[in-house]
Parts: sequence; structure tokens; C-alpha cells
Amino acid sequence: MKHMFFLLILMVGACTPKPDHVKKAGKLPPIYPDYTDVTIPQNIAPLNFLLREECDAIEVMVRGEEEMAIDQPAITLRARGNEAVFDVDDWKELLSYAAKQQVPLNVTVTARIGGQWVEYAPFKWDVVADKVDPWLTYRLIEPDYEVWNHVEIRQRCVETFEEAALADYGHQENRCMNCHTFAWQNPELSMFYVRGAGGGAILNQAGKLRKLNINADSLISGSVYFGFSPSGRYIAFSSNIIIPAFHSMPSKRMEVFDSKSDVYVADLQDCRILSSPLLSDSTVLETFPCFSPDGRYIYYCAADSVALPGGIERLQYDLVRIGFDETTGSLGQKVDTVVSASVYGSVCHPRVSPDGRFLLYSVADFGTFPIWHTEADLQMLNLSTGETDTLALVNSDKSDTYHSWSSNSRWFVFASKRDDGLFGKPYFSYVDADGHAHKPFCLPQRYPKLYDNTLKSFNAPELGRGRVPFDALNVAEAMKLEAEQFH
Repeated sequence: MKHMFFLLILMVGACTPKPDHVKKAGKLPPIYPDYTDVTIPQNIAPLNFLLREECDAIEVMVRGEEEMAIDQPAITLRARGNEAVFDVDDWKELLSYAAKQQVPLNVTVTARIGGQWVEYAPFKWDVVADKVDPWLTYRLIEPDYEVWNHVEIRQRCVETFEEAALADYGHQENRCMNCHTFAWQNPELSMFYVRGAGGGAILNQAGKLRKLNINADSLISGSVYFGFSPSGRYIAFSSNIIIPAFHSMPSKRMEVFDSKSDVYVADLQDCRILSSPLLSDSTVLETFPCFSPDGRYIYYCAADSVALPGGIERLQYDLVRIGFDETTGSLGQKVDTVVSASVYGSVCHPRVSPDGRFLLYSVADFGTFPIWHTEADLQMLNLSTGETDTLALVNSDKSDTYHSWSSNSRWFVFASKRDDGLFGKPYFSYVDADGHAHKPFCLPQRYPKLYDNTLKSFNAPELGRGRVPFDALNVAEAMKLEAEQFH
């Protein structure tokens, strides 16, 4: 097969040296983020990285893996220092070619260390035609428990490095703002919370913002965790009394648990709350509801009450579901257990893929706040076969949780603390046609030193099909509205 030939050479800095008298290292390059042997979408921004070695120059060669082809594409990047930053246009051209021809990309890094050029073992980038949703929202927040301050909710285009604030502390009197959630990756329908006196749920409907008080006298609290129904008319939400507690063991930071929690459904059109005794049993803690993409079920997590905080290690959440009829707005008459905590551990944050094939959730040894648990992992349930994938290629030895799907069900993003156990960052994993998840990669940045210099966690990442049609100023205006009351 004939291919169009192009050779792209990026030279950063004056008189950037070219490798000579090269020595083979015989090992993979210590790059950060770890982008070695990952699967990436053709529309992702450049995977800029640092070489974690003391060097004064680097060369990075990226070429299609076609040993017999003379006209194979390539990028050669030469730069002083240890930072590899690709040109966006050249990067896009190469990834488009690789995805179209189904050609893996070979990457070779060579560095000048102490006057000696060292070539590391090559690695691959598998570029797939399945695109990831182009926009990502996340909350920037301090990763520790002593204080939260200067919270922001931001949106970022993953195809470029464009970023903007959706809500920020400067316009909200430094209030706490909870995570922004799309209705099935739809940027025209989403919601998040602004907490504190005069706060409320900020509902985005095609850029028109409503301020809602999703609460009633019979509820123990207002809405906390929620998920949209397929039509967008309803949300399933939990009402929680959340308690923080500190561990006596120095190896553990803190625990966050619910002393009470129930699940309800809110009709966003008529401002009414639907309830069932099956979802508000005083002997059971119910939380983390989400709809199936066909609207027939509400999945949520449920645990038998235990004496807290002393019995926290016995607090085990099952994954369960109850039926729902979107036409009538009525709840089912029985609760089915989908995944028992006795098998893998306490289940949190269920999310069903938009195609209905898989249910992604996190597991930890106990409790309902896995972000504080180093053992917290993701698992994926095949809803057709009932088989569970423990996602060995995805998980790390640190907390991996707070996940969401791309609209084509081929990608999911999650927050991982794998780098240092403290700061969470967004990682993306590809799910191929056979349902196998691939090694994840970190959200690329224009300048890869950003992660070293940012003292915030990227919390609760959510993928969307487009840009959200409001900004921090619009939210500030919406907060002046009288909150719509539910009954």
C-alpha cells in the first residue's frame, strides 16, 4: 500500500544538538507522565512529557510501525532540557494518519546525559479511530483534609489545551462547589451544587440556569449524589448525613461515612420528589444512584447499618437496582442485588456505559468514600454475561475512582492518585470492541511540568460531547435567583 510521505522536524531552541555516538540504554525511558505502550484516541492533544533524568538535550522520534515502507510518516523533535512538547498541528496530522492506516506508532527517546547520548528502548502508541468526547469537566481542590480553599470547577478541551472556569471561588464567596455532572455526556443538560447559606443546585438547560432546592421536610438532607434519567426529566439522588472521622493509625488519614442516607427521584419539570419505602429503609444506608441508559432501572449502593464510627470496617455496600418507569414516573416493587460486597468489597459510584453493555464501579475494603482508600480499584461488570473484569491493566496500588464514560462507550476517565498517593489526576482508558480495557494515560498538558507545580487535585472528571454553554459569571448571576422549591 502506498502512503503519503511526510517528515516533520521540530527544533526547539537555538543550535539544538543532534545525537551522535549513541549508547543503548536497554530500558524504557523514565518519562512523566507514563505514556509508554498506551492506547490513545486520534483526537487527543499531544502527549507532552518530561524525561525524569538529568539531561541537557533530548530527541524524540515518532514514526509509523511499517518496517518495509520507505514512505512511512515520522516526527522528530529535538529540544534542549528534558521537556518534550509537540506541535499541535503536526501531532494531529500524524495521529489522523495512524488511525486511518491502523498503524501503531513507535516512539524512541534519546537524551544527552553528562555529554553522552543515550538511546532508550522504544515504546508504542496505539492510535484508535474511536474518539473520546472532546470536553472534560473537573473540580480543582486541595487534596488533604485540613482545609479546602479556592475551589474551582473547570472545563478543558482534551483535543487542545483550551480551558475555562465554569464556577470559581472568586464569584462564590469562596463557597464549596460540588462536582459538575452531565446528563449522558450532553453539554446542554448538566448540574452541580453550590453549598452553604443561599446555595442550591445549579441546573443547566441549554445555557439557561435554574437554581433548585432539591429538598423536602421528609428528607434528612438535600440532594447530594445524583444521576440523570435518559430523558433528562428526572434525577435519582441520595439524601445523606455525611460525617468525617480521623483514624488513630498514622498510615490512614481520615474516613468519611454516612450516618444516614436514602435514595429518591426528583422530577425536574414539576419540581416534585418521588419516594419509595424500599429506598428509604431506616436500617439500610442507600446512596450513589444512577439510571440505566434505557431508563428501566436505577442502580445504587446499599449497606446494612452498623454502629459508627467503631464498626466502620464492617460497613459493606452492595450494588443493587430497582425498576423505574419514565413514562409514569413510578418506582419498582423489588430490589435486586447485582454485586455483593462479600465478593470484592464495598461498592461505590456505579456508572453504566451509554450502550448498556457495562457497569463500571469502584471497590474498597469498606465504607463509602474510596478516594481516601489506597486499595480502592475500578471494576467493570458485563451486564449481558454477568462476568466481572477486575481491570488489572487499569488499576494501580493507589486510589482509582470517580469515573465517567465517553458517549461512544469506548473510553472512560477516572481520578487516580497513582503518582504520589495524594494528588488525583484524570486518566483515560480505552475499552475495545471485545470489552477489554487498556492501559490508561494521563490527561496531557501543554507544559508537562504543570503537574509538578499544581498543588490541587483534579477531582471527579466528567466527559462531555461539547463545550458547556455557561461560565462562572453566569453562575454568579444564577446564584442571585430565588431557589425553586420541591415538594
